[in-house]
Amino acid sequence: MTGKVRVAVLFGGRSAEHEVSVISARSMLAAMDKERYEPIMVGIAKDGRWWLAEEGESLQKCDQVLGDGALSVHIDYLGSREIVAKDLKRWGVDVVFPLLHGPYGEDGAMQGLLELADVPYVGAGVVGSAVGMDKEMMKRAFAAEGLPQLDYAVIRCSRWRRDCEDVLDGLCARFSWPVFVKPASLGSSVGVSRAENRSQLQESIANAAQYDYKVVIEEAAVNCREVEVAILGNEEVEASTVGEIEVENAFYDYGAKYVDDSSSLHIPARIESDLAERVREMGMRAFRAVEACGLSRVDFFVRKNDGQTYINEINTMPGFTPVSMYPKLWEASGLAYGALVDRLIELALERHQDKKSIKTSR
Repeated sequence: MTGKVRVAVLFGGRSAEHEVSVISARSMLAAMDKERYEPIMVGIAKDGRWWLAEEGESLQKCDQVLGDGALSVHIDYLGSREIVAKDLKRWGVDVVFPLLHGPYGEDGAMQGLLELADVPYVGAGVVGSAVGMDKEMMKRAFAAEGLPQLDYAVIRCSRWRRDCEDVLDGLCARFSWPVFVKPASLGSSVGVSRAENRSQLQESIANAAQYDYKVVIEEAAVNCREVEVAILGNEEVEASTVGEIEVENAFYDYGAKYVDDSSSLHIPARIESDLAERVREMGMRAFRAVEACGLSRVDFFVRKNDGQTYINEINTMPGFTPVSMYPKLWEASGLAYGALVDRLIELALERHQDKKSIKTSR
């Protein structure tokens, strides 16, 4: 490959995490080496339409993708590796960075489109993205790998609407308070709430059901530290320094992650070195269990009194905002933001090249 690498950065998207993605894209654009890369910024509006953000300035001024004055574009799925406008103007693309969070971006849907387009892209493939997005399937994969987890239950919203009292009876008999209630396929703590009694549980499930067709109820991690590790690689993977999140609120919610100062980060985490190594090893196992590649952030609970460690979840396209843990953990491990972007693009190109040797027909 000669000249600059043309990187299409997809951001925004149809999910409730749209605004987080825009912030990540803003940080990514600022960190990208313009001597090495030619960024092509493609914003996806909440209605699903794609817009070419030709002026980097516009990205600095917006909180969401609106498409005002922008060119409507799409990706050519016939293998030309081009972004195409309605007036048929085309922009060649060497690699795509799908900096999208949540449904229609991080769940395998976008990855499937990029596979059809035969374009290299950063991050997990269709399977890894889908399993990593769906908390039920993720937890099943973790269980198959033998990774310890806190107790959980999954409720289909169709059943909830038919017989919510029976569902509540079963959950109240199974769990001690408090519990956490989450949409099965969202991140950034969107739709997540804590319930301490039956009435709150009912309200929490109704709230989470607005975002998904199934809801996950989890045992609360009592007297635990929340720690995270960043994973990088394809077949050969490495784990970062372990970080810790200390929260003032009942849990690490959307506001604590992106809005206010109600959380503190400790890098490295305030745990013994042997525990940190265990977290790193479990993070790499989780990465492989869901068939991830490129990058992931894996979250854990570590019990304070005895060090018992439970896996919480994996995020196959973690945030890249100025306060996001994934780039911060790698920076603490000696890999700066810009160098991290370089490595992720290299991994995407390497993976696509490796896949070319696979036969797809007889």
